[in-house]
Amino acid sequence: MLSSGSVMAQDGKTVSITDDRGVVVVVPENPQRIAAISYLGVDVALALGIKPVATTYMTAGRQPDFLLGLTGEMKSLGQRAKPNLELLSEVRPDVIVAMKRYTVGNAAQFEKIAPYIAYNMELLSESYQEVSDLSKVFGKPERGEQLNAEFKSHLADYAAKAPKNVHPRFQIMWGGDTPFSFHTENTAASIVAALGGDNIAGPMQQDGKFGMEISLEAMLEKDPEVIFVYDSGPDRPHENNPIWQQLSAVKNGRVYYVGDEWVETNGPIAREMVLREAAHYLYPDTFPAIDVRAEAAKLIPAGVQQ
Repeated sequence: MLSSGSVMAQDGKTVSITDDRGVVVVVPENPQRIAAISYLGVDVALALGIKPVATTYMTAGRQPDFLLGLTGEMKSLGQRAKPNLELLSEVRPDVIVAMKRYTVGNAAQFEKIAPYIAYNMELLSESYQEVSDLSKVFGKPERGEQLNAEFKSHLADYAAKAPKNVHPRFQIMWGGDTPFSFHTENTAASIVAALGGDNIAGPMQQDGKFGMEISLEAMLEKDPEVIFVYDSGPDRPHENNPIWQQLSAVKNGRVYYVGDEWVETNGPIAREMVLREAAHYLYPDTFPAIDVRAEAAKLIPAGVQQ
């Protein structure tokens, strides 16, 4: 099955990618106008020295530090769960890189606008293929493979330096009355687990979902020592539950409100930032704290930082 929105590059050269729908999408080689629904497309493009023309956001008004705030220079397409198709059409993209679960229901409409590539963007095992595929689409396949190899090397190096026989119980969650927590295969959770952390949400269940709701009562029973909360704004209802104050992580000051890279972790910049942040939060005496913007600036070519 070919994407009906596929177009030819000016020189006739194209790249074919099979996305997570199982659809073969034909994209013009070296697309100049990249639109991203979620931050994966932005992350990969910036790491390759390319600035997309449009993207969605996760939290209104916030430009992520791990992308150096450069998303503020791109056309906003709205929140990632509800992208505005009219605005998307107006930017005349050459390719659309989208999160599957938020867009697959409108696939036909996206395909009328431009070649549409849909990825799950959920698991570390998927991250390497996504980075490899998009680097091919964006015309820099060798750099994509290099970014994957470098991250695997960095992950192994950090894991080797982490204290042995120490396995802090951790949880990565969205805030809420009943927090949603990520299973170990999720990209951010996989990174923390590789550093020696013990995820209280455990591995994925048979339903294949990347996360699950865990009540405050269940959290108290499992008693995480380190909690990473995705910081989606000032509303933090979980903190109003008296059980929250009984958790070891809360009593010991080891609750960390983390940025967008902890949810949109599959790109080469985000996963490197999460690795460095997680290492410090788990083992503050072994790994130093990092400045996310300073570290991200090392991964994004100077030409696109202007």
